Amino acid sequence: MSQKHPIVAVTGSSGAGTTTVKRAFEHIFARDGVNPAVIEGDSFHSLNRMQFREAVKKAEGEGNRHFSHFGPEANDFAALESLFKSYGETGMGKRRYYIHSQQEADELNKRFNTNLGPGEFTPWDDLPAGTDILFYEGLHGGVKTEQHDVVQFTDLLIGVVPIVNLEWIQKIHRDNAERGYSAEAIVDTILRRMPDYINYICPQFTAADINFQRVSTVDTSNPFIARDIPTPDESFVVIRFKEPEKLDIDFPYLLNMIHDSFMSRRNNLVVPGGKMGFSMEIILTPIIERMMAARSQA
Repeated sequence: MSQKHPIVAVTGSSGAGTTTVKRAFEHIFARDGVNPAVIEGDSFHSLNRMQFREAVKKAEGEGNRHFSHFGPEANDFAALESLFKSYGETGMGKRRYYIHSQQEADELNKRFNTNLGPGEFTPWDDLPAGTDILFYEGLHGGVKTEQHDVVQFTDLLIGVVPIVNLEWIQKIHRDNAERGYSAEAIVDTILRRMPDYINYICPQFTAADINFQRVSTVDTSNPFIARDIPTPDESFVVIRFKEPEKLDIDFPYLLNMIHDSFMSRRNNLVVPGGKMGFSMEIILTPIIERMMAARSQA
Protein backbone atom coordinates (compact mmCIF):
# COMPACT_ATOMS: atom_id res chain seq x y z
CA MET A 1 0.00 0.00 0.00
CA SER A 2 1.15 3.52 -0.74
CA GLN A 3 0.38 6.95 0.68
CA LYS A 4 1.98 8.76 -2.24
CA HIS A 5 0.31 6.68 -4.96
CA PRO A 6 -2.89 5.21 -3.46
CA ILE A 7 -4.94 2.48 -5.14
CA VAL A 8 -8.72 2.10 -4.86
CA ALA A 9 -10.31 -1.07 -6.24
CA VAL A 10 -13.99 -1.84 -6.74
CA THR A 11 -14.66 -5.53 -7.20
CA GLY A 12 -17.83 -7.35 -8.16
CA SER A 13 -19.20 -9.42 -11.00
CA SER A 14 -20.82 -7.90 -14.08
CA GLY A 15 -24.31 -6.61 -13.29
CA ALA A 16 -23.66 -6.50 -9.54
CA GLY A 17 -23.77 -2.71 -9.29
CA THR A 18 -20.11 -1.75 -9.73
CA THR A 19 -21.20 0.92 -12.21
CA THR A 20 -23.08 2.71 -9.40
CA VAL A 21 -19.93 2.78 -7.28
CA LYS A 22 -17.86 3.92 -10.25
CA ARG A 23 -20.27 6.80 -10.81
CA ALA A 24 -20.06 7.76 -7.12
CA PHE A 25 -16.27 7.88 -7.33
CA GLU A 26 -16.44 9.92 -10.54
CA HIS A 27 -18.54 12.50 -8.70
CA ILE A 28 -16.10 12.56 -5.78
CA PHE A 29 -13.04 12.88 -8.02
CA ALA A 30 -14.63 15.70 -10.05
CA ARG A 31 -15.83 17.57 -6.98
CA ASP A 32 -12.49 17.33 -5.15
CA GLY A 33 -10.26 17.86 -8.19
CA VAL A 34 -8.71 14.39 -8.02
CA ASN A 35 -6.98 13.16 -11.21
CA PRO A 36 -7.41 9.35 -11.39
CA ALA A 37 -5.80 6.71 -13.56
CA VAL A 38 -8.80 4.53 -14.44
CA ILE A 39 -8.36 0.80 -15.00
CA GLU A 40 -11.06 -1.48 -16.42
CA GLY A 41 -10.89 -5.04 -15.14
CA ASP A 42 -11.88 -6.53 -18.50
CA SER A 43 -8.59 -5.32 -19.94
CA PHE A 44 -6.78 -7.93 -17.84
CA HIS A 45 -8.53 -10.90 -19.38
CA SER A 46 -5.91 -13.07 -21.02
CA LEU A 47 -8.10 -14.02 -24.01
CA ASN A 48 -10.02 -11.93 -26.51
CA ARG A 49 -13.67 -12.76 -27.23
CA MET A 50 -13.02 -15.32 -29.97
CA GLN A 51 -10.13 -16.94 -28.09
CA PHE A 52 -12.31 -17.27 -25.00
CA ARG A 53 -15.09 -19.00 -26.91
CA GLU A 54 -12.61 -21.43 -28.41
CA ALA A 55 -11.08 -22.06 -24.98
CA VAL A 56 -14.51 -22.83 -23.53
CA LYS A 57 -15.18 -25.35 -26.31
CA LYS A 58 -11.77 -26.95 -25.82
CA ALA A 59 -12.25 -27.18 -22.06
CA GLU A 60 -15.67 -28.74 -22.47
CA GLY A 61 -14.22 -31.26 -24.90
CA GLU A 62 -11.73 -32.23 -22.22
CA GLY A 63 -14.49 -32.62 -19.63
CA ASN A 64 -14.01 -29.23 -17.94
CA ARG A 65 -17.39 -27.45 -17.90
CA HIS A 66 -16.22 -24.72 -15.51
CA PHE A 67 -13.85 -22.59 -17.61
CA SER A 68 -14.86 -18.97 -16.97
CA HIS A 69 -13.84 -15.33 -16.88
CA PHE A 70 -13.88 -15.55 -13.07
CA GLY A 71 -10.88 -17.87 -12.83
CA PRO A 72 -7.11 -17.57 -13.34
CA GLU A 73 -7.03 -19.46 -16.67
CA ALA A 74 -8.85 -16.61 -18.45
CA ASN A 75 -7.09 -13.71 -16.70
CA ASP A 76 -3.61 -12.22 -16.44
CA PHE A 77 -3.30 -11.90 -12.67
CA ALA A 78 0.46 -11.41 -13.02
CA ALA A 79 0.00 -8.28 -15.15
CA LEU A 80 -2.64 -6.89 -12.76
CA GLU A 81 -0.41 -7.53 -9.76
CA SER A 82 2.51 -5.91 -11.59
CA LEU A 83 0.44 -2.81 -12.39
CA PHE A 84 -0.71 -2.36 -8.79
CA LYS A 85 2.83 -2.85 -7.46
CA SER A 86 4.34 -0.49 -10.02
CA TYR A 87 1.74 2.22 -9.45
CA GLY A 88 2.10 2.05 -5.68
CA GLU A 89 5.86 2.47 -5.99
CA THR A 90 6.14 4.96 -8.87
CA GLY A 91 2.68 6.24 -9.87
CA MET A 92 3.18 4.63 -13.29
CA GLY A 93 2.39 1.36 -15.02
CA LYS A 94 0.94 -0.27 -18.15
CA ARG A 95 -2.70 -0.55 -19.19
CA ARG A 96 -4.77 -1.44 -22.22
CA TYR A 97 -8.47 -1.46 -23.11
CA TYR A 98 -10.89 -4.24 -23.91
CA ILE A 99 -13.23 -3.15 -26.70
CA HIS A 100 -16.85 -3.88 -25.80
CA SER A 101 -18.71 -2.29 -28.73
CA GLN A 102 -18.28 -0.84 -32.20
CA GLN A 103 -18.56 2.66 -30.77
CA GLU A 104 -15.63 1.95 -28.45
CA ALA A 105 -13.73 0.42 -31.38
CA ASP A 106 -14.19 3.59 -33.46
CA GLU A 107 -12.94 5.80 -30.60
CA LEU A 108 -9.98 3.64 -29.63
CA ASN A 109 -8.86 2.93 -33.21
CA LYS A 110 -8.46 6.67 -33.74
CA ARG A 111 -6.50 6.97 -30.51
CA PHE A 112 -4.14 4.06 -31.12
CA ASN A 113 -4.09 4.13 -34.95
CA THR A 114 -5.33 0.53 -35.07
CA ASN A 115 -8.03 -1.42 -36.88
CA LEU A 116 -9.58 -3.44 -34.05
CA GLY A 117 -13.11 -4.67 -33.49
CA PRO A 118 -15.34 -5.49 -30.52
CA GLY A 119 -13.94 -8.27 -28.37
CA GLU A 120 -10.29 -7.33 -28.97
CA PHE A 121 -7.66 -5.52 -26.89
CA THR A 122 -5.80 -2.31 -27.64
CA PRO A 123 -1.98 -2.35 -27.39
CA TRP A 124 -0.44 -1.89 -23.94
CA ASP A 125 0.30 1.76 -23.18
CA ASP A 126 1.85 3.78 -20.36
CA LEU A 127 -0.45 5.34 -17.81
CA PRO A 128 -0.54 9.12 -18.02
CA ALA A 129 1.98 10.83 -15.76
CA GLY A 130 0.94 12.89 -12.77
CA THR A 131 -2.22 11.07 -11.67
CA ASP A 132 -3.31 11.27 -8.03
CA ILE A 133 -4.83 7.84 -7.55
CA LEU A 134 -5.35 4.55 -9.40
CA PHE A 135 -9.00 3.53 -9.66
CA TYR A 136 -9.78 -0.06 -10.67
CA GLU A 137 -13.26 -1.42 -11.39
CA GLY A 138 -13.74 -5.06 -12.33
CA LEU A 139 -13.71 -8.67 -11.20
CA HIS A 140 -10.36 -9.08 -9.48
CA GLY A 141 -9.27 -5.94 -7.63
CA GLY A 142 -8.89 -7.94 -4.42
CA VAL A 143 -7.88 -11.33 -5.78
CA LYS A 144 -5.35 -13.54 -4.03
CA THR A 145 -4.11 -16.93 -5.21
CA GLU A 146 -1.13 -19.13 -4.35
CA GLN A 147 0.82 -17.43 -7.14
CA HIS A 148 -0.46 -13.84 -7.06
CA ASP A 149 -1.53 -11.36 -4.39
CA VAL A 150 -3.23 -8.31 -5.88
CA VAL A 151 -5.08 -7.25 -2.73
CA GLN A 152 -1.87 -6.53 -0.79
CA PHE A 153 -1.35 -3.42 -2.92
CA THR A 154 -4.82 -1.87 -2.51
CA ASP A 155 -5.35 1.01 -0.10
CA LEU A 156 -9.14 0.76 -0.28
CA LEU A 157 -11.09 -2.28 -1.52
CA ILE A 158 -14.82 -1.95 -2.17
CA GLY A 159 -16.99 -5.01 -2.74
CA VAL A 160 -20.32 -4.79 -4.55
CA VAL A 161 -22.46 -7.90 -4.37
CA PRO A 162 -26.24 -8.36 -4.43
CA ILE A 163 -27.65 -11.49 -2.80
CA VAL A 164 -27.02 -14.24 -5.29
CA ASN A 165 -30.59 -14.68 -6.57
CA LEU A 166 -30.83 -10.95 -7.25
CA GLU A 167 -27.47 -11.00 -9.02
CA TRP A 168 -28.71 -13.82 -11.24
CA ILE A 169 -31.92 -11.93 -12.07
CA GLN A 170 -29.91 -8.87 -13.07
CA LYS A 171 -27.57 -10.94 -15.24
CA ILE A 172 -30.40 -12.83 -16.94
CA HIS A 173 -32.30 -9.67 -17.81
CA ARG A 174 -29.22 -7.69 -18.87
CA ASP A 175 -27.73 -10.41 -21.05
CA ASN A 176 -31.09 -11.05 -22.68
CA ALA A 177 -31.94 -7.39 -23.30
CA GLU A 178 -28.48 -6.04 -24.20
CA ARG A 179 -26.77 -9.06 -25.77
CA GLY A 180 -29.69 -11.14 -27.05
CA TYR A 181 -28.62 -14.27 -25.19
CA SER A 182 -31.24 -16.97 -24.63
CA ALA A 183 -32.31 -17.91 -21.10
CA GLU A 184 -30.72 -21.33 -21.58
CA ALA A 185 -27.35 -19.83 -22.58
CA ILE A 186 -27.38 -17.46 -19.61
CA VAL A 187 -28.16 -20.24 -17.15
CA ASP A 188 -25.36 -22.31 -18.68
CA THR A 189 -22.94 -19.42 -18.10
CA ILE A 190 -24.07 -19.03 -14.47
CA LEU A 191 -23.51 -22.74 -13.82
CA ARG A 192 -20.16 -22.76 -15.62
CA ARG A 193 -18.91 -19.84 -13.54
CA MET A 194 -20.00 -21.13 -10.14
CA PRO A 195 -16.79 -22.92 -9.01
CA ASP A 196 -14.64 -19.92 -9.94
CA TYR A 197 -17.17 -17.56 -8.32
CA ILE A 198 -16.84 -19.48 -5.08
CA ASN A 199 -13.04 -19.78 -5.22
CA TYR A 200 -11.94 -16.44 -6.68
CA ILE A 201 -14.75 -13.89 -6.35
CA CYS A 202 -16.33 -14.58 -2.94
CA PRO A 203 -13.03 -14.43 -0.96
CA GLN A 204 -12.50 -10.86 -2.18
CA PHE A 205 -15.61 -9.73 -0.31
CA THR A 206 -14.11 -11.04 2.94
CA ALA A 207 -11.01 -8.94 2.27
CA ALA A 208 -12.99 -5.82 1.26
CA ASP A 209 -12.80 -2.75 3.49
CA ILE A 210 -16.43 -1.93 2.65
CA ASN A 211 -19.09 -4.18 1.10
CA PHE A 212 -22.30 -2.90 -0.46
CA GLN A 213 -24.80 -5.76 -0.65
CA ARG A 214 -28.23 -5.17 -2.14
CA VAL A 215 -31.03 -7.27 -0.65
CA SER A 216 -34.45 -7.30 -2.30
CA THR A 217 -37.69 -7.00 -0.32
CA VAL A 218 -39.72 -8.89 -2.94
CA ASP A 219 -39.73 -12.59 -3.78
CA THR A 220 -36.66 -13.64 -5.76
CA SER A 221 -36.78 -17.30 -4.75
CA ASN A 222 -36.77 -18.49 -8.37
CA PRO A 223 -34.60 -16.05 -10.32
CA PHE A 224 -35.06 -17.97 -13.56
CA ILE A 225 -38.73 -17.04 -13.91
CA ALA A 226 -38.57 -13.44 -12.62
CA ARG A 227 -40.27 -11.09 -15.06
CA ASP A 228 -38.41 -7.98 -13.98
CA ILE A 229 -35.54 -6.78 -11.82
CA PRO A 230 -36.56 -5.54 -8.36
CA THR A 231 -36.30 -1.75 -8.27
CA PRO A 232 -34.04 0.12 -5.83
CA ASP A 233 -37.12 1.04 -3.80
CA GLU A 234 -37.87 -2.69 -3.49
CA SER A 235 -34.58 -3.34 -1.74
CA PHE A 236 -32.22 -2.43 1.07
CA VAL A 237 -28.44 -2.11 0.90
CA VAL A 238 -26.41 -3.68 3.70
CA ILE A 239 -23.11 -1.81 4.07
CA ARG A 240 -20.47 -3.76 5.99
CA PHE A 241 -17.32 -2.05 7.24
CA LYS A 242 -14.47 -4.46 7.92
CA GLU A 243 -12.69 -2.11 10.33
CA PRO A 244 -14.83 1.01 11.01
CA GLU A 245 -12.18 2.51 13.28
CA LYS A 246 -9.51 2.27 10.59
CA LEU A 247 -11.73 4.19 8.15
CA ASP A 248 -12.89 6.62 10.86
CA ILE A 249 -16.57 5.88 10.14
CA ASP A 250 -18.94 8.26 11.94
CA PHE A 251 -22.07 6.13 12.34
CA PRO A 252 -24.18 8.77 14.16
CA TYR A 253 -23.51 11.20 11.30
CA LEU A 254 -24.44 8.62 8.66
CA LEU A 255 -27.64 7.65 10.49
CA ASN A 256 -28.60 11.31 10.67
CA MET A 257 -27.80 11.99 7.01
CA ILE A 258 -29.40 8.87 5.47
CA HIS A 259 -33.13 8.86 6.15
CA ASP A 260 -34.58 5.50 7.28
CA SER A 261 -31.14 3.95 7.78
CA PHE A 262 -30.34 1.78 10.78
CA MET A 263 -27.60 -0.36 12.30
CA SER A 264 -28.08 -4.14 12.16
CA ARG A 265 -24.70 -4.94 13.75
CA ARG A 266 -21.87 -2.87 15.17
CA ASN A 267 -20.24 -2.68 11.73
CA ASN A 268 -23.33 -3.02 9.49
CA LEU A 269 -25.33 -0.05 8.24
CA VAL A 270 -28.59 -0.71 6.38
CA VAL A 271 -29.93 1.95 3.99
CA PRO A 272 -32.91 2.10 1.59
CA GLY A 273 -32.00 0.84 -1.87
CA GLY A 274 -32.85 4.17 -3.47
CA LYS A 275 -30.20 5.84 -1.30
CA MET A 276 -27.35 3.59 -2.45
CA GLY A 277 -25.56 6.14 -4.63
CA PHE A 278 -26.03 8.94 -2.09
CA SER A 279 -24.79 6.70 0.73
CA MET A 280 -21.70 5.77 -1.25
CA GLU A 281 -20.80 9.39 -1.81
CA ILE A 282 -21.13 10.53 1.80
CA ILE A 283 -19.27 7.45 3.06
CA LEU A 284 -16.46 7.49 0.51
CA THR A 285 -15.85 11.26 0.16
CA PRO A 286 -14.08 11.75 3.52
CA ILE A 287 -12.04 8.58 2.98
CA ILE A 288 -10.75 9.82 -0.38
CA GLU A 289 -10.12 13.30 1.04
CA ARG A 290 -7.99 11.81 3.83
CA MET A 291 -6.07 9.80 1.22
CA MET A 292 -5.34 12.95 -0.75
CA ALA A 293 -4.27 14.82 2.39
CA ALA A 294 -1.89 11.98 3.29
CA ARG A 295 -0.59 11.97 -0.28
CA SER A 296 0.20 15.68 -0.06
CA GLN A 297 2.18 15.12 3.11
CA ALA A 298 4.05 12.07 1.81
